[in-house]
Amino acid sequence: MSNLGCARNLVDSEVMAGQLAFAGFTIVPAPAEADIIIVNTCSFIASAVDESVDEILELAEFKKTGHCKRLIVAGCLPERFREALAQSLPEVDVFLGTGAYHKITDVLARPEKPGTCLLPPPAAPPLQRHDTRRIPSTSGTVYLKATEGCNRHCTYCMIPGLRGTLRSRTMEDIETEARHLVSAGFKELVVIGQDTGCYGQDLGRDVQSEARLPELLERLAEISPDTWIRFLYGSPDTTDEKLVRAVAAHENICAYFDIPVQHAAGRILKRMGRRYDEDDLFRMVDTIRSIIPEAAIRTTMMVGFPGETDQDFEQMLEFIQTVRFDHLGAFIYSDDKALPSHRLSGHVPEKAAQERHHRLMSAQAEISAEKNQAHIGHVYPVLVEEALEPGLFAGRSFFQAPEVDGIIYIDAENDAAVGEFANVRITDALEYDLRGDTI
Repeated sequence: MSNLGCARNLVDSEVMAGQLAFAGFTIVPAPAEADIIIVNTCSFIASAVDESVDEILELAEFKKTGHCKRLIVAGCLPERFREALAQSLPEVDVFLGTGAYHKITDVLARPEKPGTCLLPPPAAPPLQRHDTRRIPSTSGTVYLKATEGCNRHCTYCMIPGLRGTLRSRTMEDIETEARHLVSAGFKELVVIGQDTGCYGQDLGRDVQSEARLPELLERLAEISPDTWIRFLYGSPDTTDEKLVRAVAAHENICAYFDIPVQHAAGRILKRMGRRYDEDDLFRMVDTIRSIIPEAAIRTTMMVGFPGETDQDFEQMLEFIQTVRFDHLGAFIYSDDKALPSHRLSGHVPEKAAQERHHRLMSAQAEISAEKNQAHIGHVYPVLVEEALEPGLFAGRSFFQAPEVDGIIYIDAENDAAVGEFANVRITDALEYDLRGDTI
């Protein structure tokens, strides 16, 4: 099975793997050995579409050179392009939209006409439960999906169309799954959703006040003081003082705030459908840093959005240089006729957008390097994730999220235990990564 895209996709792939294993299928390590190959795809932006198609075509070759008899494509790519995708990818046997991934064992139990598309509404699958069969694909860290879908109407985003409206799991069910994962030995639980900060807003008035992200994090933190709790995919309008104080009150909730802000120019934010402006962003950052001075803040920015002028970009650049985010990712606006933003005036030429992207990331590289220098000499608990070679390991501290941030290279005279914590003194800083010794 091949998984592309975000951590939310990864959980879906783990659920499919769990269902297949329960049905008697054997998961093999290499596609050349597989009789059935499943690709769980992403299509959020153009580059993700290209990556998904390339992966499908590459794996389709195993129909000729390996054991593969059936190629299944699931996830956002078939949900976005629907039956038209079958016309362009005749190598694929079955396409499963985001509302059909839970039907994987049914599909494999019967022969399907080549090019079959199963595209029920994205909200068709039942929400994942604590007893949903799942095979986590990581060690040490595991993702805990709290919500599906999104109720926002950002003009550049097709997530609501691909994933449906906001649907939250009950707090009791999430807590039960978390307890199982802690008992299984996982040391970091990462709470995720399309819009994690809005957790619980759809559960009804009788439970809304008691089922929000701060309450959920506190309940998870109380399961085990030796397990990190981290949350990703927040929003400025849900990162309030209550949430920050909940993080501050528990040592095992990582003081790490992942808040994609997209832009700083109020005019562009309004065109994006975002419900805040630069002043709101400054207040949010001040709230976080006044309550938790050591907190790490990560964001995502978009350049080249329709209507973005040189002045708008300079405002964004000045904003990140003032705030000095610990981590920042940026991407160039990806247009599509299905997006409301496609109809906006002032589309930015690709060359100009690429130049802005380069300037933004160059500025952030300098900020990241300076911030990393400040870690030298400090001792941090580090979750060891991988043995690279004898005496050298890789891991992360609380201020680094999996996959998206830098890592810490760990020099250890005695072997460090993968999937466990080690105390590491930072001895060197690179542009995005750190290095240290176990103590």
